[in-house]
Amino acid sequence: IAIDMPSGIDGATGQARPQSFQAALTVTFFRKKPGHVLMPGRTQCGEVIVADIGIPVSVLDTIAPDLRENSAPLLPAASAEQHKYQRGHAVVVSGTAHQTGAARLAALSALRVGAGLVTIASPRAAMAVHEAHLTAIMLAETDDALALGRLLADRRKNAICIGPAAGVGSATRAKVRACLASGASVVLDADAMTSFAEVPDELFAAIAEYPERIVVMTPHKGEFARLFSNLSESADSKCERAIKAARRSGAVILLKGPDSVAASPDGRAVVNTNAPPNLATAGSGDVLAGLVTGLLAQGLPGLDAAAAAMWLHGEAARKFGDFGLIAEDLPNLICSGIAQNPLL
Repeated sequence: IAIDMPSGIDGATGQARPQSFQAALTVTFFRKKPGHVLMPGRTQCGEVIVADIGIPVSVLDTIAPDLRENSAPLLPAASAEQHKYQRGHAVVVSGTAHQTGAARLAALSALRVGAGLVTIASPRAAMAVHEAHLTAIMLAETDDALALGRLLADRRKNAICIGPAAGVGSATRAKVRACLASGASVVLDADAMTSFAEVPDELFAAIAEYPERIVVMTPHKGEFARLFSNLSESADSKCERAIKAARRSGAVILLKGPDSVAASPDGRAVVNTNAPPNLATAGSGDVLAGLVTGLLAQGLPGLDAAAAAMWLHGEAARKFGDFGLIAEDLPNLICSGIAQNPLL
């Protein structure tokens, strides 16, 4: 049994020293520390009990903490008066004909999480592949950034996901700029970020041109290192790294992993703790990007959309069970997570 933190675990970062103690039970007080929820500290704490030692809850008003553990989200409730456009129209930008599955995973996830309409913006060469797989999701031919810009000129298209298997290079960079200029909320995933790996300041400058725009970036550890090389090896906690990256980029950062962290430029951050190991499978990140996009389409603020998507993603995987999960399973499991949550 450990009191407060297991010996050798840093309470601020969750990092473990070589002779750290593996606890079966950790008893802490008033509220958890970051080290209770960040890896690897979370696993070394075992079960965590937060004991009351008489500190009044009103102290939180004075402390005003900016970091919280994620929990079941408040989700947008559909009104009887709403039509589909009032629930948002999400757009997912597709890659070439041999790289289409990621866009479909993201698009289906956006639709399952409640977006009223979803369109895949597809190169001409990939249209037939998508047509063979899609029913409720629409298709629009967009071979380049100019065509994508024309599609996004329809202001009803209010949330965009670009990056899943989009291809790395100048063409994707141009499409990212078209997305940022559109007026819609933008989710930058995978190739959308890697395309700026050599010129990250160009991406941050493009985001800064539209400060009123919600932008969410969803890097895993490697993608984060490409854009924020001096932060990736920092001794700071994962939360601090994500917050610094959010401030530098002007975007909400969803730094993925077993302890995913979402952070906003204003310094607030959320740590997710419900993701099971079976989420480490190809395509699960595309699903997560689609969930964020679908929630943004329904009007959630950036950090709220990222936090809700992380929780639903983890809950869907948990519902599946311990073995055999593939990314295609996740969108259809999202509904079970939504069904048990309160609505806004």
